[in-house]
Amino acid sequence: MDSMKWKSVMSAVVLGMTLISVGSTQRARAQEPRVIEITAKRYAFAPDTITLKKGETVKLRLHSEDVTHGFFSRQLKIDETVEPGKTAEVTLTPQTAGIFKTICDHFCGAGHGNMAMTIVVE
Repeated sequence: MDSMKWKSVMSAVVLGMTLISVGSTQRARAQEPRVIEITAKRYAFAPDTITLKKGETVKLRLHSEDVTHGFFSRQLKIDETVEPGKTAEVTLTPQTAGIFKTICDHFCGAGHGNMAMTIVVE
């Protein structure tokens, strides 16, 4: 095979591999869940309300700005500990529409009993 044909064949192979790689990357990104950042700080979660779609997979990325907090919802089967300086993640695919309360279930001080957020599933 002369060098011109060889270069053409190699160019075609490289182009094909690039297109396959780009297609795979785009499919992988399309399957990645939406990430929602949630910060816990005495005595609130921010944001205090999030809205999800029934059947949509999301990743809740949890941070604490001060002390250890809990992130608990019996109905959504969430029970996570959020420690300061660390990130906790919860992957969630809600199957039921409704309004769900999430509370801090680790005592974090005098206002602990009011520390809650709302998750709305449409």
